[in-house]
Amino acid sequence: MKKQWIAAGAAAILLLSTSAGVYAGTKLQQIKAYLDPSMKFKVDGKPFQPQNDKGAVLAPISYNGSTYLPVRAISKALGVAIEYDGKNNTVLLGEKIDGIPIADGFTGDQHTKDPQLTSYNGKDYKDVFFNNLSGNRSSSFILYPKGKYQKLYLQVAAIGKDIERFFVQDDRDDSKLKIDTIAVSEGLKTFEINISGVDELFIYADVEDGGSMFVPLTTSYYK
Repeated sequence: MKKQWIAAGAAAILLLSTSAGVYAGTKLQQIKAYLDPSMKFKVDGKPFQPQNDKGAVLAPISYNGSTYLPVRAISKALGVAIEYDGKNNTVLLGEKIDGIPIADGFTGDQHTKDPQLTSYNGKDYKDVFFNNLSGNRSSSFILYPKGKYQKLYLQVAAIGKDIERFFVQDDRDDSKLKIDTIAVSEGLKTFEINISGVDELFIYADVEDGGSMFVPLTTSYYK
């Protein structure tokens, strides 16, 4: 049902460009439609008010016997990521077909491409986050998905000592999206995390003296 709402929202964007009266120099076509601010909505039984990115209230559009909803507001309400591909004039909803490595634009301490530090179990991952400092310590970094993706597939390995406390957090409101442990015996552990609508992620682990945290940035990715 939720995906059907999203599809309807996407249709709102696409179908509103199908009528007579083409504007000069564009592929847009002019139509006559009406805003209907009186219409109310509920999502999973709870009142919902469509808004734009700046928080302004949006009214649905009534056209030719159908009601069209703002796709970005609806996708946010239903927890489905949305992105607009301006180059191809395409609205992208949900998971992407191709994963985007978190290595793209990654910054922070313990980020390395040193060939002596980027290998794990015989495989060179080329670009990693590797906290191999000494002492009991926290190990963390921030990612910036900017609300463009539905899922994060994050790979993490504990080396030397088990990681007893690990979490991924929405940095906007400190809500925990994943809480777990990572044992050395598990090898490279993959976490699948729903990050729809999340702008910033805080990844954190407690690492004991003699232990290390290894995160391959090339095989951890957004979708």
